[in-house]
Amino acid sequence: MRAMAWISGPDEAEPDVQALFEADREALGFVREYTRVFAHRPAVYAAWAQLNGAVKASMDLRTYELATVAAARRLRSSYCCLAHGQVMLRRGMLDADGLRCAVADEPTDQLSERDRAVMALADAVAAGAADMTDEHLAPLRALGVPDDEILSVVLAAAARCFFSTVLDAVGAQPDRDFLELPDAVRRALVVGRPIAGEVAPPA
Repeated sequence: MRAMAWISGPDEAEPDVQALFEADREALGFVREYTRVFAHRPAVYAAWAQLNGAVKASMDLRTYELATVAAARRLRSSYCCLAHGQVMLRRGMLDADGLRCAVADEPTDQLSERDRAVMALADAVAAGAADMTDEHLAPLRALGVPDDEILSVVLAAAARCFFSTVLDAVGAQPDRDFLELPDAVRRALVVGRPIAGEVAPPA
């Protein structure tokens, strides 16, 4: 059973759609559900990829992934939490227990003070930027992080708000390959919609 969104699939005869699907199949062996969603608007997907790529290029990968996971957690985006948690595991940024603690906001020696300040700022952006004050930036400034790097954290979190919101607004579920994650990590990263084929936990 593959993930299904509430909107119908795009016209696979369209060359732009074919190109997107083939890229996923070559890289993964299947087409991700988020690709099926955005394939309705290939130009938007391309613009998103360009924007997100520029944001990502402005910061180190660990900071980007921590900010992204923190924003996705606040947005209750299982899809993005799972995808970026999986990246952190595969690249050895955190081990399974460290990732679980990071998402659950529990103590772990795998997160530095800077890491936690990055996640706190990204969380605040995703929670509601209109409620923020200069004090939300203060922890990173106190650690000597320059304003341009602080802005990169804000940009990563704000960009995640767009992507995660689109997926949840059309009911896109995380793909079944995320079931391969360690049980404790998977449970921690499913913060909203269940993985395709899984039963949602009781409220």
